[in-house]
Amino acid sequence: MPEPELMDDPLQARAYAEADFSCGDEALINRLQEYLISLCKIPSPGSMIVDLGCGPGNICERLQRLWPEVMVLGIDGAQAMLDHALQRQKAMAAELKRLTYRCSNLSSLVNQCVDLKCSAALVVSNSLLHHLHDPNLLWQVTKYLAAPGAFVFHRDLRRPLSTKQAIALQQKHMQEAPSILIRDYLASLHAAFTLEEVQSQLGHAGLDHLHVIEVEDRYLDVFGTI
Repeated sequence: MPEPELMDDPLQARAYAEADFSCGDEALINRLQEYLISLCKIPSPGSMIVDLGCGPGNICERLQRLWPEVMVLGIDGAQAMLDHALQRQKAMAAELKRLTYRCSNLSSLVNQCVDLKCSAALVVSNSLLHHLHDPNLLWQVTKYLAAPGAFVFHRDLRRPLSTKQAIALQQKHMQEAPSILIRDYLASLHAAFTLEEVQSQLGHAGLDHLHVIEVEDRYLDVFGTI
């Protein structure tokens, strides 16, 4: 069962904004760089990166620092999350001058954001897919935003084979996390998809040329060129 699509509870948003996800965020960015370098797809100055479901801006900030001449747009449907992202950006304005945020949910993005159509050289998301009640939304929005030849990279949890395995992952990776994150993590594991399910989604979306691989003990990476 999917989780709620939006994290718009102020206490929940604050818990995620204050949590230390630096190790996972750094690993994601490192893997993304590896893919881009191997395919000669490093974003060029003036191009746009879109981070879907950007939350409090962790990944957006890293992308902007990594490629300071690139425009980065973070999109999230929860204003409570974006409030934290904007506060952080204000505190680091000199470093993040080409970073902007937009509050929009995926279901309205295609219909209401014509200015973004085919605009992105890179479309990314982190732990978004398992929140969507209609996972096809992510793939349709990805196609809508991506410019011809754009690279896309989506990372999410993958569903364990059993509740026992899910609890073991929760205990391994969230031992010292705040209680709200520990609770949400188990729900996220149960809501996540398997590799085969994601491959099926991509087939229905006409994106079956994208790669889907298992990473470490808990992730799926979906990546490739549109």
